[in-house]
Amino acid sequence: MSRVVCVHGIGQQHSGEQEQHSHWYPALADGMRRVGARPLEPADVHCVFYGDLFRPPGRTLAVQDPPLDDSDVGEGFETDLLLALWAEAARTDEGVTPPDARSLARTPRAVQRALDALSQSRFFSSIALRALVLDLRQVRAYLCGSAVRDAVQQRVASTVTPRTEMVVGHSLGSVVAYEALCAHPEWPVRALLTLGSPLGIRNLVFDRLRAGAGGKPGDWPGAVESWTNIADEGDVVALVKDLRPLFGDAVRCHLVHNGSRAHDATRYLNTVEAGRAIAHGCPAG
Repeated sequence: MSRVVCVHGIGQQHSGEQEQHSHWYPALADGMRRVGARPLEPADVHCVFYGDLFRPPGRTLAVQDPPLDDSDVGEGFETDLLLALWAEAARTDEGVTPPDARSLARTPRAVQRALDALSQSRFFSSIALRALVLDLRQVRAYLCGSAVRDAVQQRVASTVTPRTEMVVGHSLGSVVAYEALCAHPEWPVRALLTLGSPLGIRNLVFDRLRAGAGGKPGDWPGAVESWTNIADEGDVVALVKDLRPLFGDAVRCHLVHNGSRAHDATRYLNTVEAGRAIAHGCPAG
């Protein structure tokens, strides 16, 4: 019967509910302490887990499994998202060679150049090529299909209770959280916190959002009364930092500095901005 439901992002297929909680809860509590609020109890915070839906089943090893490379980046959505991330990385990191008009065409060479450029960025330098390609596939699997999307949404719906006051979504989890709240205006949730969110990326993310029966992308999420969005200037995934032009002026948007781990969920959660949003969404009492 948690007061706060947290929804993780991509790349968590080897984690689990308890591991997520062990990382998210201390950071969330620290953020609340930064603003002088009494931290929630551990049992008040529940981490929805859906990463296992992206984890391939076990199998017998082949003689030799070829590594993933640029040819494994799917045409259409995956390529378009990769090129958008390259352009944003170049904008925020002088060490990344910027794409030109020719580079942004959907060609195998453009994909290879994008992967090469991102491997030199501060944001992606610690991410292996295989992991980056698999992350692109996870985003596509959620936004471009129904089976995975429905399964993820069911995980969230089974967690929200009459006691739930707030939902926190990080990265792709912010998309999951937004869609869940739009689909369930009857829920008691009154506050939404999105961290490192890709919700504002037109065509690839925003225009693919499910906003509930009869709704459209950009609609206010359900019965939520307070929505706070936090982004790091160097967070490439949060390509659009200010969500107000798309979702309305009521969204409180903040920029923070997470250092070298710009997209890290715990770096977001322990900020003053996140602590204040959570303390407001779940007042002591």
